[in-house]
Amino acid sequence: MANDDLIRLRGGKPLIGEIHLRGAKNTVPKNMVAALLTDEPVIIRDVPKIEDVDIMTRLFQRMGVEVEEVRPGTLQIIAKKMKLPTRSDLVDITGRSRIPILTAGPLLYRFGKALVPKLGGCNIGPRPVDFHVKALRELGASYDENEENGVFKAKGLRGAKIILEYPSVGATEQVILSSVLADGQTELHNAAVEPEIMDLIALLQKMGAIISVDTDRTIYVEGVKKLGGATHSAMPDRIEAASWACAALGTNGRILVRGARQLDMMTFLNKFHQIGGGFEVNRDGITFYREQETLSPITVETDVHPGFMTDWQQPMVVVLTQAEGRSVVHETVYESRFGYTSELNRMGAKIKLFEESPEMIKSKFGKRNYRQSAQIDGPTKLHGSEMTVPDLRAGFSYIVAALIADGESTIHGFSVLQRGYEHLVAKLQSLEANILEVKA
Repeated sequence: MANDDLIRLRGGKPLIGEIHLRGAKNTVPKNMVAALLTDEPVIIRDVPKIEDVDIMTRLFQRMGVEVEEVRPGTLQIIAKKMKLPTRSDLVDITGRSRIPILTAGPLLYRFGKALVPKLGGCNIGPRPVDFHVKALRELGASYDENEENGVFKAKGLRGAKIILEYPSVGATEQVILSSVLADGQTELHNAAVEPEIMDLIALLQKMGAIISVDTDRTIYVEGVKKLGGATHSAMPDRIEAASWACAALGTNGRILVRGARQLDMMTFLNKFHQIGGGFEVNRDGITFYREQETLSPITVETDVHPGFMTDWQQPMVVVLTQAEGRSVVHETVYESRFGYTSELNRMGAKIKLFEESPEMIKSKFGKRNYRQSAQIDGPTKLHGSEMTVPDLRAGFSYIVAALIADGESTIHGFSVLQRGYEHLVAKLQSLEANILEVKA
């Protein structure tokens, strides 16, 4: 293994204690983009110290946008002096995140032009910009590209009726951010309705936007002439909450996740309970623990909200290696999301992948021979191993596996986890995890 950043853990010890959630990784950077739609100050609270926030902060500063941490965890953003970013700005800063493409709408309003950045993020399968391009074209923008560059142009966006082929979170956010100041009404059909989308809508409504959400995945946006400043507390990170829940269940520990909200996690909590997990909900958050001594196998299928999140399945799969019997997990959102399981098998897990789901479940990417189903047989004894983080959520699943396993594990590429988990080492230490070494 390369001499890189790493964490070395010894497993076999229950995680006990409490951690505190701040704003969601999948919410805060999008709220930051919303601030570009006004000249007035936008204040965002509960901002976590994670790489995606840092990437957007650095990009904004290149664009002449004022970003100030007015107090710990609170950002003030003023886009009054915003300028068009250069191609080099985008290449330098945005290669590790997919969020900067959402700046296209605000840039079109300000400058009539928006460069399309190289998209980064986790290696979990193709996530093309097609949805974004099609949506912005329907709102009146033109798009040209060559091998290296993509550019949107528009003299003004106008409301449109848009039907998404798939309820993509990114495309839904793109349409919302690009239509709030458009001329006329926009109807977005087959929209994503995740809590993170609702959080973005809540901020935009505070800024003066007129947005309504129907029960049939239709979002209506009535374009307004101007948006103003606002103050907003971002929703807590439900993916991180589920990650710690799985860590508590897998290690037979007990973790209070302060800030976790039951309404955001109901589908997860159902499956958590079916496996044998217990939870207590109070005004401070949710306490997670093991209720049954013997864990039960389950079948779960990832889906868009209100289904079981694709980002919940990786740590859940680790827990299922400890359940008595056969579990099946169908992945219907991203086609390359089971790559991490080979490392779990090296640790002693018994996980088999199938190219077609046993029940031929229709997925976003269709039947293209992707390994989209995992069969997990347990319980199996996991042993310490050496592994490299392939993506953010798989990385946390390795942490959970290492904490369950007998012996020592070394996880390389640990810094990838900083994209979405704030103060991870400190949180593990507070939960009494046996950390042997951390190399930045």
